[in-house]
Amino acid sequence: MTIQQVLLLLLLWMWLPHPCHTEMLFRRTPDLRPKSFGGRASGNDGKAIHRQKRGWMWNQFFLLEEYTGSDYQYVGKLHSDQDKGDGSLKYILSGDGAGTLFIIDEKTGDIHATRRIDREEKAFYTLRAQAINRRTLRPVEPESEFVIKIHDINDNEPTFPEEVYTASVPEMSVVGTSVVQVTATDADDPSYGNSARIIYSILQGQPYFSVEPETGIIRTALPNMNRENREQYQVVIQAKDMGGQMGGLSGTTTVNITLTDVNDNPPRFPQSTVHLRVPESSPVGTAIGSVKATDADTGKNAEVEYRIIDGDGTDMFDIVTQKDTQEGIITVRKPLDYETRRLYTLKVEAENTHVDPRFYYLGPFKDTTIVKISVEDVDEPPIFSRSSYLFEVHEDIELGTIIGTVMARDPDSASSPIRFSLDRHTDLDRIFNIHSGNGSIYTSKPLDREISQWHNLSVIAAEINNPKDTTRVPVYVRILDVNDNAPQFAVFYDTFVCENARAGQLIQTISAVDKDDPLGGQKFFFSLAAVNPNFTVQDNEDNTARILTRRNGFSRHEISTYLLPVVISDNDYPIQSSTGTLTIRVCACDSRGNMQSCSAEALLLPAGLSTGALVAILLCIIILLVIVVLFAALKRQRKKEPLILSKEDIRDNIVSYNDEGGGEEDTQAFDIGTLRNPAAIEDKKLRRDIIPEALFVPRRTPSAPDNTDVRDFINQRLKEHDTDPSAPPYDSLATYAYEGNDSIAESLSSLESGTTEGDQNYDYLREWGPRFNKLAEMYGGGESDKDAS
Repeated sequence: MTIQQVLLLLLLWMWLPHPCHTEMLFRRTPDLRPKSFGGRASGNDGKAIHRQKRGWMWNQFFLLEEYTGSDYQYVGKLHSDQDKGDGSLKYILSGDGAGTLFIIDEKTGDIHATRRIDREEKAFYTLRAQAINRRTLRPVEPESEFVIKIHDINDNEPTFPEEVYTASVPEMSVVGTSVVQVTATDADDPSYGNSARIIYSILQGQPYFSVEPETGIIRTALPNMNRENREQYQVVIQAKDMGGQMGGLSGTTTVNITLTDVNDNPPRFPQSTVHLRVPESSPVGTAIGSVKATDADTGKNAEVEYRIIDGDGTDMFDIVTQKDTQEGIITVRKPLDYETRRLYTLKVEAENTHVDPRFYYLGPFKDTTIVKISVEDVDEPPIFSRSSYLFEVHEDIELGTIIGTVMARDPDSASSPIRFSLDRHTDLDRIFNIHSGNGSIYTSKPLDREISQWHNLSVIAAEINNPKDTTRVPVYVRILDVNDNAPQFAVFYDTFVCENARAGQLIQTISAVDKDDPLGGQKFFFSLAAVNPNFTVQDNEDNTARILTRRNGFSRHEISTYLLPVVISDNDYPIQSSTGTLTIRVCACDSRGNMQSCSAEALLLPAGLSTGALVAILLCIIILLVIVVLFAALKRQRKKEPLILSKEDIRDNIVSYNDEGGGEEDTQAFDIGTLRNPAAIEDKKLRRDIIPEALFVPRRTPSAPDNTDVRDFINQRLKEHDTDPSAPPYDSLATYAYEGNDSIAESLSSLESGTTEGDQNYDYLREWGPRFNKLAEMYGGGESDKDAS
C-alpha cells in the first residue's frame, strides 16, 4: 500500500462520523471514596440525589491500523481532575499490550502505540488505567478499564481458496445453466465500510459464460454450445472489494470448464457400399470382414448396435457388434458353395443404443449401408453323402462279406474321382477293409460279438488329382448276436451233503450265464445227463435249479465225493447246451445241518495245530537261530587282536620314501640294522589270534656280514622264511628303495649303515649338482656343528 493510498484512506476516515461518547468505551470501576457534586436535585419523594463526580478525562480511543509514520502513533490522553499539573501524580497503564505495544506518559497521561497494528490480527485491546500519588504511591482515583478499538482500512484483497477450479457442463445446455460457484473471502472488517464487500466479474470467457456479481455463480451465456466444435474453455473470474468501486482491491481465479458429451450426433457410415470376399471353404463362424459407423459423440453416447435388416444373404451371414472397437463383424452362418451361389447382398443398419429424447429432433440416430459379399472358388475336399454311417452285421457272416458302402463326391465343377481308404488307427486288428474305388466296406477277419460289439471306423476320402485334400467320416459297425455260445454255471459251486441228510433235502441252488444276448432275453433249462440214484435236479423255470437228495443217509467212509453231471441248455436258435459237473462232498454235520468235517482221515488223526500256530512256531525258531548266530559272531570278534602288537614288530611296516634323497632322516621309522643283526630281534612272538598246532623253537639266524649286498640279503631271508616251519602263516610286506649297482651316483639308501651312527663325509654331495644342494646343506651343516661343539 502506497503512502498516497494511506493518506487518501485517512482523509476519508476523517470525514466519516465517529462516535466519541466515552461511556461507550469506558467501564468505571467502583470508587473507593465517593465524591459529592455541589449541585442537588429533588425527586418526587423529596430525597436529595447525589451525583458522583467523574474523575477521569481523556480523548476518544480509536486507532487506525497499518500506521506508516516514523513517530509513535498517538492514541489518546488520560487525565484526572486531581492532576494539578505539578507532576505529583503518576499514570499507570496495564492490560493488553501495556508497556510493549502501548506506552503511557507517566506525567501527562498521553498514550502512544509503539508499532504498526493490524486489525486482522486483533480488532480491539482492553486496558486498565490508574493515577497514583508519586510520594505516597497511593491511588488517587480508582482503577478504570477502557478499550482501544482498531479502525479498519482496506488493506486486504479478496482471495479465492483455489487458484484453479475445474467444472463441467453438458453441451447443448440452455442459456443460464449453472456451471459452478466460486467464492472469495476478504480479511477486512465487513461491518465497517465497504472494505469487505466483494463484487464478481468475468475477465476472460465471454461471450460463452457469465458470472453473477453478488454470488459468483458462473452460468452459460450462449445457447447450443457444441462439444464437437470446442470442448475446453478457460474462464477468469475477478473478485473486487469496495463494492467494485474504483480503488478497491481485487483477486482472480481460473476456472477450466469442460463441455460433457450428450448424444446429439447420429452414427454415419463412411461408405454407402462395402465389398467383401470370402472363400467357399470358410467354416461356419469365420469372420469375413467388418463395417464401422462413425459417431462424433463419445462414451456410451457413441455406442452402436449393428444388424442385418435386408438382403438375399440374411440366412447365410450374421453380424456381431464388437463392443471395444464399435465394429460390426460379419461371420459365416451356413456353409458356402461357390457352385451354388457366388454373390450375396446385405443391408446393414447401425443404430445408437442410448438415445436422448431431448435431441430426437436431430435424428434419426441410425444409418444403413450395403454390403456385397463375393464367394471365391477353392479346391474343396470330397463331401460324404452323410455326416456318419451306421452298419449292422451278424457275427457269423463269411469273410469278404460287404457290410455297407460309403459315398462321397467332389463338390467342385471338375468332379475329380474319389479314392477311399480306412484309417488303420481305428482298425488296428485289420478286421475290415474298404474298396478304394466304390467305398464298399467288407470283412477280412471273423467277427465275434462277445469280444467286441462295436467297431468305430474312420473312412478317408481323397481326390485322385489332389490327394492332400481329404475328408473323414465316422463309420459305426454294430455286431449283431448269433446264438453260438452254450450256457455255463454262473460260479464254481462248493457243494456238500450231510451224512444224516434225508430224501428230498435241498443241498444247492445253481444258476447259469450265457455270453449271447438274444432279443427275447435268456432262458435256461436244467436237467441231469443220466438218472442218478442219489441226487436229482429240479428246474425252477427262472434260470435257476435246485439240487435235491433222493435217499436218506450218506457215509463218507464208503463214498466221500459224488460227481453229478448237469445239462444246461438255452432256448435260442440253434439251441446250445453244455454239461457242468457238480462235485458233492459228504460231510459230517451237526443237528442243524452245519458242516463240521468232510475228510474221512480226520476221524483217525488226532487233533493237530492250525496253520497259523505252525507259522508262529516256525518264526520263533528262525528268530532264535538268528540270535545265536549273531552272538557267536560277536564273541569271535572280541577274541581277535591286532596282528601288530608293538611298534617293534617290523614285519608289516611299510617304509615309503617320498623325498629326494632324504638320507638318514628317512630311517627313523625303520632301523635297517635289525635286518643285518638278527640277534638284536627279540624272541619271536607267537600269534595270539590263533592256537598253534605245534610249538617250534625259534631258530637263530647268523648275522650277515657288513659287506653283503642288500639284494642277496633279502633273498637269503626269504628262503629261510619259506623253509622255516615256525614262521607265522601270514605274509609280511617290506618295501626298500634300492638304487642299484649301476647308478652313477651309487646308492643313496642308508641300508648299508651300521646299527650305530658313525662319522661320514658328505662333501661329495656338493659335486652332484643343484639337485643335491639341499642334502649337502643338511648333512654338511651337521658335521660343522659337531666340529664346533
